[in-house]
Amino acid sequence: MRATAALDALMQKQRGHLFPWAPVFLGAGVGLYFGLMVEPDINIYIGMAVIGVVGGLVGIRASESGAVFGRTVLLIATGFCLSGYRAHNVAASVLPYRYYGPIEGRVVAIDRSASDAVRLTLDRVRLRNTAMSQTPERIRISLHGSIDVPSPGSHVITTGHLMPPQGPAEPGGFDFRRHAWFQRIGAVGYTRLPVLLAGPDDADLWLQRLRRRASTNIQTQLPGETGGFAAALTTGDRSGIGQDSLMALRGSNLAHLLAISGLHMGLLTGFIFASLRLLLNLWPRFALRVAVKKIAAVGALLVAAGYLALSGGNV
Repeated sequence: MRATAALDALMQKQRGHLFPWAPVFLGAGVGLYFGLMVEPDINIYIGMAVIGVVGGLVGIRASESGAVFGRTVLLIATGFCLSGYRAHNVAASVLPYRYYGPIEGRVVAIDRSASDAVRLTLDRVRLRNTAMSQTPERIRISLHGSIDVPSPGSHVITTGHLMPPQGPAEPGGFDFRRHAWFQRIGAVGYTRLPVLLAGPDDADLWLQRLRRRASTNIQTQLPGETGGFAAALTTGDRSGIGQDSLMALRGSNLAHLLAISGLHMGLLTGFIFASLRLLLNLWPRFALRVAVKKIAAVGALLVAAGYLALSGGNV
């Protein structure tokens, strides 16, 4: 009884502030899934789904404190099941062994590694003497030496080393293998040989090529790392920033400024919204007859959508 009374008192204190707890409990379910050491079998998912349904029914029919408890259980179970669904939805083949030989694929992304080498992410991968069931959907290779970088959409071929993505270097460390799994990258490696064009560019990757051209033009107009920083904040391309500068940013806890996120989107959309509203208000006859604020908001949203696409679409 005392526990129930204490729970009711707590609910009364949180009245009107319970909704922000929803993502917390949903995240708790996500954390529960990723905290497991092995992939749960189908019976675990069925059990969590049943628990979630029961919690949802309790949340509908019980008293206030009981309803909150039931909805909490529902959110945790939902987070757990959603994580499992996502992990299985992105499932792709992982290279089961080390490989050296011809590598063919289509360039879908270009970035730089921690050693400052250009990296290519390839899809439509073909490997010699490797069955399609064992061929990764995507691979990532670093280019060492003086090698011409192909454009996104190019079909390329080279010879290099590949291996499966490795797990954390220490207990509790960054798990690159998990990170690669959700990017459908089934092998990583490098090449010291030239990358040759094996076919024409694909037209369906026009946005990636547009981003690449924009980054190149920015770095041409603003030479040095000034252009590199401008390109990183505009297109998300950090290849023009040296490792010393990146380490300095990490050491000063400012590296997050290079990640195009809500801060950058908010600054841009706020500036566009205010500018459009000011310009439209300079025409009194128009401003008194039309909802200028709504027009400015729509214009800012369109610009934000364009910036989101140009920067790589990382929500």
